[in-house]
This record gives sequence, structure tokens and C-alpha cells, in this order.
Amino acid sequence: MAFPNVRSGGVEAVQARQVSKSSIDNDAPHFTGQARVIDGDTLALGAVRIRLHGIDAPEVSQTCTDTHGAVWSCGQWSKAALERLASETVNCVQKDIDRYSRIVAACYVYQIDINAAMVAKGAAFAYAKYSTDYIADEAQARRLATGMWRSGVQTPSDYRADKRAGQQSQQASRGVAPVKGCAIKGNISQSGRLFHVPGSRWYDGTRINTNKGEHWFCSEAEARAAGWRAARS
Repeated sequence: MAFPNVRSGGVEAVQARQVSKSSIDNDAPHFTGQARVIDGDTLALGAVRIRLHGIDAPEVSQTCTDTHGAVWSCGQWSKAALERLASETVNCVQKDIDRYSRIVAACYVYQIDINAAMVAKGAAFAYAKYSTDYIADEAQARRLATGMWRSGVQTPSDYRADKRAGQQSQQASRGVAPVKGCAIKGNISQSGRLFHVPGSRWYDGTRINTNKGEHWFCSEAEARAAGWRAARS
């Protein structure tokens, strides 16, 4: 399957939710301007970075598979879909601030709710963990096999979790401490539970496998308290 046609799925081609001006919260902070799209659920208006409320789009690096097993870049396609929807002046109404200090907002172009439009065109998921606002839009997109729903797609949250797990596995195989400042290696060997401090004789050659019960420690006292003893250097 080729990429779904972004141009045939812009604002004018989506049965997107249109809202009245009176229904938009005028007491909340507003941010207006030309958008620079970061990915399928994040944009910037000048120096203000905005996370679209209630939706979760594929990561830019994420891929999907079509019904024939071919891989396509659904993350890039999702970003292009938002660029198409947000090509005119965007008005964003703040709902929250997330843990990355981004404004969480519902955004509109000509009173079209572009958060809803992204879900309706199958370019993003309804982020039910945080909001139920767009669940009906996702159900319709699924039913009509629109956008990503024409193919096999992993939820962005699962994709991110798998990516983190892979990075942690690579770190462990390289002997890199997963927590900054906690570089003491608690190794289990035929000699028992030994810990190795940076710069010691066996440190560089020691690999930590947390699945075997081995640990990273932040101090020698912590290692000893857990039952490990210092390796002879």
C-alpha cells in the first residue's frame, strides 16, 4: 500500500468536527499563528510548543505494514497530515501543561477541530488514557478503515515502550549504567556477589544482566547493604 493520499484528506475532505465560536473557552489562554509541525500530535507556534489534547499520533520514526506485509512510514505520513490540516492560521486553546512543559491544547483552523480531524482521518489515535473526547472519531475511522486503519499499526505508546526496552537492553549489553550517577556494577559470578567500581581492574570487562538478578548501584554502601562485596583489584 502506498501512503494514503494526504492531499485527498485535508480539512476540506474530512468530516471533521466544526465548533461554534461560543463553544470555545475564551477564558483559557489562546495561542494563535502559523504552525510549525513537529510530528503528528505536536506543533509549535513561534517559541510555544503545543501537544494536541486527547490524541496520540505515530512517532515520526514509526512504520506500519499494509495488508500485503509491505512496510510504510506511517509516522511521516501522520506528520504530513497535520501539516496539511494546520497550513492556515491556527488557534490553540490551552487545556493543561504536560510534564515536558508543553502546552496541551485543542487547536482549530476556521473553527475546525484539527485534533478531531487527525483522528477522523486515521492519522492519530484517540488518547483515551487522558481524554475521551475523540473516542467516537476513532471508532468511525476504524469502521471505515481510514488512514492507518487500512493497515497493521502499533499504538504509539506500545512503540515507545518497545523502543525504551530495546535501548535499555543495548545499554545493558554495553555495560552502560541506565541511571546517571549509578555506575557501580553488581555482578554475580562463581565468586559470589561482587561489585566493581569504575576504574577497578575488572570493571570494563564486566557486563550486567538485570534479568539474572545483577544490579547497578549508586554507592558502595548501597551495594554492601544489598549483600554485595567489593571485588579484589
